[in-house]
Amino acid sequence: MSIITTPASEKSSANGPAASGKERPARRSGRRVEPIFYLFLLPSLVLFTLAITVPGIIGIFFSFTDSIGIGDWEFVGLTNYIAIFSDPAILQSYLFTFGFSIVTVIVVNVIAFLLAVGLTSRIRMKSALRTVFVIPMVVSGIIIAYVFNFLFSNSLPALGAGTGIPWLEGSLLANPDLAWIAVVLVTAWQAVPGSLLIYIAGLVAVPGDVYEAAEIDGASKVQQLLKITLPLVAGYVVINVILGFKGFLNAYDIIVGLTNGGPGTSTRSIAMTVITGFNGGDYAYQMANATIFFVVAILISLVQLSLTRGRNAL
Repeated sequence: MSIITTPASEKSSANGPAASGKERPARRSGRRVEPIFYLFLLPSLVLFTLAITVPGIIGIFFSFTDSIGIGDWEFVGLTNYIAIFSDPAILQSYLFTFGFSIVTVIVVNVIAFLLAVGLTSRIRMKSALRTVFVIPMVVSGIIIAYVFNFLFSNSLPALGAGTGIPWLEGSLLANPDLAWIAVVLVTAWQAVPGSLLIYIAGLVAVPGDVYEAAEIDGASKVQQLLKITLPLVAGYVVINVILGFKGFLNAYDIIVGLTNGGPGTSTRSIAMTVITGFNGGDYAYQMANATIFFVVAILISLVQLSLTRGRNAL
């Protein structure tokens, strides 16, 4: 009778790490980055630093001075920052910008989502209609603003006078309490196509079998929309809300062409306030305003990241 012996190395591997009392460290699976990739990244990094980072640091530095943009200057510490919090014009621009951004985000996403649902359903000429709805996205904002300025200031009042409709006879842009509505409408008209394309991509990715199963179970179109479509495209909603809100906070060109911040300062955004201050020799003061706005934008981004962390947006 022969006895089969097992080598010591095989015994130790058979018994596993528990037999030896020690666990082997896991191997790292990270791949080495080729130096050529850093070489391709370098030009973009240099341009970004020279065009954005360096000017931003210089601007923050001058926000602690009394500089008017040229000539001599002196350090004034936090004087500019303290003055901003007691400046009603600055506070009004923040109030308008955030209120306008929130309302416009809601309007844009509701309209874009409903249009996307319609343009992905079984209707004729879907491709042609998609092209028509995307046209506003490729037109310059300042051109759109001037066109709508003419409509609100001339065409609609003339229509109201001819038809005897009193509330159409006056220009919406001349009413300090209602001018913001015109800004929201025009901004939404240009912003809807971008959100529309994202929603169409999300709706196309939803499997058709889900809707077939829902129809077999007797679910109505409204129930399918609320209980199937919305949950499955929730990630795309998050993307549109984040991108839209950040973009509307920087609103400038449409406001300049439509109301120029008026009547008075009722529709003056933060970006318009900063740029107007630069042109008026208020460089250091408005740089402090821009710095505060930058910090606020960073905080908003961190909040958005914390709310969406751990979710698979796409």
